[in-house]
Amino acid sequence: MGINKETVEKILEAVGGKENINAVTHCVTRLRFALKDEAKVDKEKLENIDLVKGSFSANGQFQVVIGQGTVDKVYEQLIQISGLGEATKEDVKNESSKKLNPLQKAVKTLSDIFIPILPAIVTAGLLLGLNNLLTGQGIFYHHKSFIDVHKEWKGLADIINLIANTSFTFLPALIGWSAVKRFGGNPLLGIVLGLILVHPDLMNAYDYGNAVKNGTVPHWNLFGLHVEKIGYQGQVLPVLVSAYVLAKLEIFLKKRIPDSIQLLLVAPIALLVTGFLAFIIIGPVTFGIGNFITNIVVGIFDHFPVLGGLIYGGCYALLVVTGMHQTFLAVDLQLISNVGGTFLWPILVMSNVAQGAAALAMMFIIRKDKKLKSLSLTSAVSAFLGVTEPAMFGVNIRFKYPFVSAMIGAAIGGATLAVNHVKAASIGVGGLPGFLSIFPQKWGPFFIGMIISIVVPFVLTFIFSKFKRRSSKGAIYQSEISNGQ
Repeated sequence: MGINKETVEKILEAVGGKENINAVTHCVTRLRFALKDEAKVDKEKLENIDLVKGSFSANGQFQVVIGQGTVDKVYEQLIQISGLGEATKEDVKNESSKKLNPLQKAVKTLSDIFIPILPAIVTAGLLLGLNNLLTGQGIFYHHKSFIDVHKEWKGLADIINLIANTSFTFLPALIGWSAVKRFGGNPLLGIVLGLILVHPDLMNAYDYGNAVKNGTVPHWNLFGLHVEKIGYQGQVLPVLVSAYVLAKLEIFLKKRIPDSIQLLLVAPIALLVTGFLAFIIIGPVTFGIGNFITNIVVGIFDHFPVLGGLIYGGCYALLVVTGMHQTFLAVDLQLISNVGGTFLWPILVMSNVAQGAAALAMMFIIRKDKKLKSLSLTSAVSAFLGVTEPAMFGVNIRFKYPFVSAMIGAAIGGATLAVNHVKAASIGVGGLPGFLSIFPQKWGPFFIGMIISIVVPFVLTFIFSKFKRRSSKGAIYQSEISNGQ
């Protein structure tokens, strides 16, 4: 598939011309536009361009799916042809955020914080999965783990576990870095703040529950004020709020302290004040809020597992469309910290593979359009590996009924997992390799749920396509399918 000047000019024209673009950048697979008026976009013309695999609007950005390895070349030509300057992702985010309402801005902020640390979390999840293979009982041997039988592997398993657990042990440092950077402060101070909250001199947060029961929680005595001397390992809200305070305090001080002495005063004052606030007010309050949220989610899935699985599995794809799915990453991390595993993330896997199955079915339904058939196959493979945007926006939402079929399959698969209390020890690859993050004793119901989430959408997509052909608009529909429109 060639990349020539005419093709890139067509993309530029389809999004409303260079005068309709405030800024443009790209990620691994997509062009990301901050447009003045999205109503000027000609989506039909855009998606008829061979290079374009789909398009959608999310978080105030209009995104055009091109594909890995190609998008950067298209971007270079787009910049040359349009005369627009190269923009960073921050430039596009700043332009697009002007159009968002408060809720959308809050969701976007969480997304901006957690997406940069995802590689570390997913890598940790995959390594923990490898550790599960070595240490899980009943996988290779009856009632025994691999390292029970082959003791010479224990040292290797211990090292893998140490490497994998590091991202979760020092999670506040990762969040602190990303959050302070997002809020406009020095990200290195964010790392320090996160490490302060998990300092080895503090009582580990995982021991807090038992310490409360036994009355052995350590305290500082600050002139008569007793402050609990506990860490916040695995916690999300304490470091998020503390990072916001640190960044805003740093900005406030920089505006008022002369440049010549900023190095001596800004960071020490900002860290000292934020540290005291974190241990005295922010930590205890947000720790309680985090536990409250966890208890609500756990309560729903404990008492109404079918309902919880159906709703979350069925609606997760809609959350992806709106961009709100990123907010649940914080909930997943909180669940892993508080109850030792998350039952939400496995349901996410069901939604992803369901979208892939529906897109794969469309490959057999679409008859003549080779581009769309190819897109259906490649986007299905991508979804099976955890990246659903090409399948959702390039195929399923375009025809509507595959998207609905995937939602139904994901709902049933999600309910199956919820009833069987399937949990993930960590966050991993949200597709077929996702089983590595699941506790090994729950692999059976997880694979059953995955089979349901693949077979049901695949079959329903064919069934719905038959009904479409027989509807009053059957002739028009048949023409669309034949032409790949």
